[in-house]
Amino acid sequence: MKSTVDVVIPCYNYARYLRGCVNSVLSQSGMNVRVLVIDDASSDDTPIVGGELASSHSTVHFRRHEQNKGHIATYNEGLLEWSTGDYVVLLSADDMLAPGSLSRAVQVMETDPSIGLVYGRAIHFRDEAELPCVKSERIMHTSWRGTEWLQLRCRAGYNVITSPEVVVRGSIQRQVGGYNPDLPHAGDLEMWLRIAAVSNIAHIRRVPQAFYRVHSDSMMRTTFRGSFVDLRQRKAAFDSFFSRCRPSREDLSLLQNSAYRSLAREALWDACRAYDRNDQSLSHVAELEEFALKAYDQTTSLPEYRALRRRRRLGPVLCNRTQVFAAPALARKVHRWALKARWQRWGV
Repeated sequence: MKSTVDVVIPCYNYARYLRGCVNSVLSQSGMNVRVLVIDDASSDDTPIVGGELASSHSTVHFRRHEQNKGHIATYNEGLLEWSTGDYVVLLSADDMLAPGSLSRAVQVMETDPSIGLVYGRAIHFRDEAELPCVKSERIMHTSWRGTEWLQLRCRAGYNVITSPEVVVRGSIQRQVGGYNPDLPHAGDLEMWLRIAAVSNIAHIRRVPQAFYRVHSDSMMRTTFRGSFVDLRQRKAAFDSFFSRCRPSREDLSLLQNSAYRSLAREALWDACRAYDRNDQSLSHVAELEEFALKAYDQTTSLPEYRALRRRRRLGPVLCNRTQVFAAPALARKVHRWALKARWQRWGV
């Protein structure tokens, strides 16, 4: 008997994208797929489009909120109250699944029952005409013990998953619960951490698993825009995870130290670059330094803290005119490029 995959599609004023999103799910093969579309009281044509899709396809189901509940409540309704599948996907109505993505992810999890989450590469796009042709290939994947993947995420301090490329085992999703409403921006990071605390993680290589639409109306470019907001939300995500999922005392201390050290270093480096660009007032240098000091109790021992003090002694005008710190900035840029290349290939 084929496995059942429930794809939850929350939609708010994305009627223009909804058909393409749903069709990308209906075109998946190799399993029983159920599409659950939730309209969060949209003011556009979402009710019309959603109703037509549901009436045309027996596997598409549509429901509408009379009042807007917000994206977190809508996510949790679909994942925990509506979904009953062996596997579950949360797919924004403006994104799309890559051909064959569900069968690849499910095959990995059915081969190894210890794996509770599979993700892959999500290609960013603006228009469907940009989407590449995805060819069927032999499935190549990398898997980690959940604790190992947790260590990697805490050491880096940032998320490596966009969201539409994720397939979660249904029993694991129900075990860890839903999204935290106190984390409107970084709730997905906290969710992946909770899943890694109870199951292993796998990443599908080479072939893309989803397509993530980039446009001016997305929440990443409106409500949650700004690097400092992102830093604070990631800190809140780690705080929530450490308070809700209690590893052993030794592991907890190591993970917390690693995560908060990473966030503090990133905040201090952003402050350093503000001096190099002479835009310290715009980049909230004082707030970034305060954030780092509160996040990590050994901040003053970090090399980035010493670098910030050197820049403060010289002043932003001199730092900008002389570019005396161009070499470390270039080294940091090369390092970030290497991290991005590793992420694109290996997923971490």
